Amino acid sequence: MTASTTRRTTAARSRLAAVGAIAVAGTLLLTGCGDQTKDKGAGDSTSESKAPLADKLPQTIRDKGVIKVGSDIAYAPVEFKDDSGKVVGIDPDIAAAMGKQLGVTFEFENATFDTLVGGLASKRYNVAMSAMTDTKDRQEGIDGDTGKKVGAGVDFVDYFTAGVSLYTNKGEDQGIKTWDDLCGKTMAVQRNTFSHDLAKDQAKKCTDAGEQTLKIEPFDTNPEAETRMRSKGADVVSADFPIAAYSVKNSGGGKYFEVVGDQVEAGPYGIAVAKGNDELRDALQAAVQAIIDNGEYQKIVEKWGVADGAITEAKINGGS
Repeated sequence: MTASTTRRTTAARSRLAAVGAIAVAGTLLLTGCGDQTKDKGAGDSTSESKAPLADKLPQTIRDKGVIKVGSDIAYAPVEFKDDSGKVVGIDPDIAAAMGKQLGVTFEFENATFDTLVGGLASKRYNVAMSAMTDTKDRQEGIDGDTGKKVGAGVDFVDYFTAGVSLYTNKGEDQGIKTWDDLCGKTMAVQRNTFSHDLAKDQAKKCTDAGEQTLKIEPFDTNPEAETRMRSKGADVVSADFPIAAYSVKNSGGGKYFEVVGDQVEAGPYGIAVAKGNDELRDALQAAVQAIIDNGEYQKIVEKWGVADGAITEAKINGGS
């Protein structure tokens, strides 16, 4: 997420269709202690023998039959738990389709968003897939606030496009239509997301213009930010457009929130892979491209009502 490029969403304009009514039908099965999901049958010898791209994976992953995925599983409709505790959403469905191509299981492990890149560096996960925007800063391991090198960086396999929205309690838009209307307001936002960075940039802009600043209250998850706004502790929340639209449609049966203004700063979501893990990165790219080409990808984005965010080419490090 960047104005300082530490973001879930980045530069180049686009719009997504509003998230429609969602039939929660997960293609991944929850396993372990509630933090992981498995695609039934993927990863065994039979499924691998039928997987056209299995030989592209590193042998160690083929032997295990598993790709471990770090993810913030509280970001509906991208990834979240349904009422039964099953992990569902856009990312799990795409991962399951990729698993068929690669002959492996994608196992999702829950973590806070700001720990995911570190989890790749420590080899806790093979990949991070969590509505994470592909940005140059992340690619190069640059801290968006300080401009300093803080890590080796990651490579991305791009698989979707999304922008950022503002939303308020329903009937309480307070005249907010653009980010310039936020001076003097309080925003609740998920920590270390693009929305958080946009908020910090806007707060500085307000101060430089001699206006009241934008007060920012960061939280570990987006639902926590929404709860703060619901309790009148904040005026507005910012999140990726699919998340904002989903919350507006579903929270309180559609009675809690409303989107204000237009979405901004659309850019690519990427599956993050640690630098130097080129064989895995290239296998993932081939799998994303394969499900785009065979039509499975299009069915997934249409199912979740986000077809306007679909891509046609799985690029590596396509973010700016």
